[in-house]
Amino acid sequence: RLVMGVIAGAGISAEFTGDASLSRRPMARVTQPLAQTGAQIEDNGTGRLPLTITGSASPLPVDVTPEFASAQVKSAILLAGLGASGQTIVREKKITRDHTENMLALFGAKISSRRSGAENPKNPENIVALDGHARLRAHDIAVPGDPSSAAFPLVAALIVPGSKLRLENVLLNPQRDGLIRVLTRMGADIKRCNERTEAGEPIADLDVTYSPLKGIDVGANMAPSMIDEYPALAVAAAFAEGTTHMAGIGELRVKESDRLAAIEVGLRENGVHVEAGTDSLSVTGGMPMGGAYVTTHHDHRIAMAFLVMGLATQKPVRVDNTAMIATSFPNFFEAMADIGARFDA
Repeated sequence: RLVMGVIAGAGISAEFTGDASLSRRPMARVTQPLAQTGAQIEDNGTGRLPLTITGSASPLPVDVTPEFASAQVKSAILLAGLGASGQTIVREKKITRDHTENMLALFGAKISSRRSGAENPKNPENIVALDGHARLRAHDIAVPGDPSSAAFPLVAALIVPGSKLRLENVLLNPQRDGLIRVLTRMGADIKRCNERTEAGEPIADLDVTYSPLKGIDVGANMAPSMIDEYPALAVAAAFAEGTTHMAGIGELRVKESDRLAAIEVGLRENGVHVEAGTDSLSVTGGMPMGGAYVTTHHDHRIAMAFLVMGLATQKPVRVDNTAMIATSFPNFFEAMADIGARFDA
């Protein structure tokens, strides 16, 4: 999705394809605003991969309000805007992760972000503006630890009695630390140490200690800052006292799998009381029995979430496939083994 924006702004043509999982994901949310720049989109009307994008030789700057709260959509539009003459504007109804803005600013792009509350108090927007044809400069980047991957050892430490773990160099961007904030509200003992800023991003080490958790309501406003961490949160909620209700998470249905459905089925089969709506999930915790064989639907986060769950259930949890875990966390098994987790093939 990000490279689609690059192609649209560069005046060249490229064909995009992917595996079965990626080919199920909706791409029209990206290609429709890119078409406004003058790019030609050929997808046979499917709105999915495979598709071809031919960028305009003179891409137009756009002023877009994306329908979905998506940093990928925003970033694709901004990257296309680098090749446009004039100012590209993205208006967000909900603030999304801002890594692209931080990195473009580091490279020398003229980019700004502001809230529109003063002129539109009832429906404030986050307005990101980028001037095209910037002269960018090279810059070294220190890539911090991904909070979406850190979620799994973090939750494992919280649900396995006696655990105490330090996670080093974790990205704590305010648009990405939602899981940590939610778990802290649930009673998690998570301490931030050695806080610093690198390449425009806040980073810290996290000291995590086993904690009795309590169910809470997680509002829809939290979804943009932790949308990929809901599988891990659902596992933590399965061990919490009371019910955890998560709202505004319909976006989970169009990830690598229908994650909302996969979480619901996986938890229920492992003895957890769970109720799912169109865009919500309620998990009543306790001490899950486990013992189920979970269908992952080729989704790396579903696989890792239920493997972590099995570390603390009364009976082992099995998953049908682990090969795709390498998509985001290629050393998952080695890293988990280093902290004492035991997985049997």
